[in-house]
Formats: sequence, C-alpha cells, structure tokens
Amino acid sequence: MYPQHREREQPIFSARAHVFQIDPATKRNWIPSSKHAVTVSFFYDANRTVYRIISVGGTKAIINSTITPNMTFTKTSQKFGQWADSRANTVYGLGFATEQQLQQFSERFSEVKEAARLAREKSQEKFELTNPALNIAAPQDMSEDRQSPPLLCENGPGEDKLFRSRSADIELSAEKERIKKMLSEGSICEMNLEAELFTLQDSNAKLVAALQEANANVEQWKKQLAAYQEETDRLRDKVAELEAHGARLCPGETVKDELTQSLEELEALLKAKDEEIHVLQAKKSDFHELEQARAEAIRRLQDLERRNVELEQRVQHAEHTLASSRDERDLARREVHKALDVLDVKIFDLNDLRQSLAKLIDK
Repeated sequence: MYPQHREREQPIFSARAHVFQIDPATKRNWIPSSKHAVTVSFFYDANRTVYRIISVGGTKAIINSTITPNMTFTKTSQKFGQWADSRANTVYGLGFATEQQLQQFSERFSEVKEAARLAREKSQEKFELTNPALNIAAPQDMSEDRQSPPLLCENGPGEDKLFRSRSADIELSAEKERIKKMLSEGSICEMNLEAELFTLQDSNAKLVAALQEANANVEQWKKQLAAYQEETDRLRDKVAELEAHGARLCPGETVKDELTQSLEELEALLKAKDEEIHVLQAKKSDFHELEQARAEAIRRLQDLERRNVELEQRVQHAEHTLASSRDERDLARREVHKALDVLDVKIFDLNDLRQSLAKLIDK
C-alpha cells in the first residue's frame, strides 16, 4: 500500500515510550499525549533529505518533528528525555521503561542530528550550484541608486532606460517573494499530507490485523460448531436409544435428564456462536466501508501530489523568468551607463564652449 511513500520514506529506528508535551500555558507541567506506551520511530525521507521523528496514537499523529542540526535531546532523569521543536512551538518528552532504551534513543538522536547537518550542507551547496539566478542582490542595487541618483537632463535619452531598469528591479523583487510564498505553501501542504498518510497507515494496519484475527476466529468457531453439531447428533441418538429402553432400565431416567441438560447447554452454546459469527460479518462490512474511505483519501493524496508537481513546474518557469529578467536589467543598466558617459562628455564640451565664448566676449 502507498508504494510511492514507502519508497520515499524509510524507518531507521523504533522504540516504545510514553509521549508527553509541555503545557503551553505554564511551560512547566507535562501533558500526556498517549494513555499507554506507543511506538516512536525515526524516518528518513530520501527525496527531501530530511529526518523526522514520528509517532501515531490511535487515529492521529502525536509526534511529527523534523530534526534539525540545532536540536538537542536532553536526558532529565534515568528514564526520561526531552527535546524542543521550534517549528511545532512545543517541547516533546519521552518516558522509557528502562535506562538502556533511553540511552539507545539518545545515541540515535545524536547520529540522526549529525546526518541532518551533513544533508543540509550538501543540499545548500547543490542549491547554490543549480540555482544561481536566485542569488540576486536587488535591494542593495536599489539602495545604491537611492544614495547616488544619476544627473540627467530634461527629456534626456537615458531617462526612459533608467525607469525601465528600476521597474525591472521591482518586478524581480515581487517575483522572488511570490516564489518564496509558493515554496512555503507547498512545504506546509506536504507536511499535512504526510501526517494524514501516517494516520491512515496506522488505521489500515489495525484494521487488517483485526480482520485477520476475525477470520481466524470464524474458522475456529466453524470447526467448533461442526464438532458441537456432531456431538449433538450423537447425544440425540443416544437419548432416543435410552428412551426405547426406558421401560426396562430404571437408571435410564437419570441418564436421560443429564443428556437432555447437556443437549440444552450445547444448543445455547451454538446459538451464542451464531450470534458472534453475525457480529463478525457486520464488522467485515464496516471494514469494506473503511477501505472505500481509504481509497478516497489515496485519490485526494494523488491529486495533491499532482498539484505539487504543477507548483514545482511553475517555480522552475519563474526561475527561468528571473534569470532572463536579470539579464535584461543588466543590459539596460549598461546602456544607461553608456548614455551617462556620453552625456558627461557632452556637458564637458558645453562647459568648454561656454568658457570660450565668455573669453571672446570679455575680449
């Protein structure tokens, strides 16, 4: 089930512990997130190169924490440890059954944190190499333009080009903010989908286990029912035989009463087993409804994945647009500088001419 997510995210380490979260009001007391010990697992997402701690209790994810290099797992007692998650704005606490389990979890947390640090460094290097168009220092260029604005003559040839250059800077800044917003929305959507996916996986595993157990019980009860029916038929034959000889055998009355009582008990037991079989069949129909709901959730998940792919394509297109806009802006800036140089030369020539005319007038 869910082949794409099974291939993308793999479990690394699992342990059972009681889960707690810090009280957001007091920031001191612990609030239990589970009534009993649950499975807490480390997962690695190969596509996103991130490590996460996930725990599912009942039908909801009680821990969904992405591990960052800044996180620290602190052992506050022999069997209790905690770490802070700034993204979830909470502190998680785990209570283990033994000190050895706490030590194993702490060591694995340190290993995964170091792996997350290395993965982040590699991801940043790859991003800088493959996306040079996003490293645009547009605000700095605009601040320099504000500090030293060029002197242009009225209706000069470079005024229109300078206006276009500033417009391109503003458009690039707006496009960059829009891309960041698109990326953040896609990441939040994907996190919500993954939490829903883990909840569905846990519910599905429980339903499959309950169905297998119910099928095994049904087969066992069918065998018992057949054995009881054979025993009932044998007892009925024996009762009929004893009734035929009842006139000659005095003790047969006592045996008849005992057999009749045993027959009634067996019939009551058969009736109870039939009711249990009907209950199991009703649960099986409920399971089919849950399967349909799971199929609908899978379809929604696939639709959201297609939307995510479309968003990635739009981001790539926006990156190409940014690169071309940056080239056009640089070309316009060079043309403006050339026009300014020409204007400086013309102004210098005009100053020389004015000085020459002034000397001639004085003479």
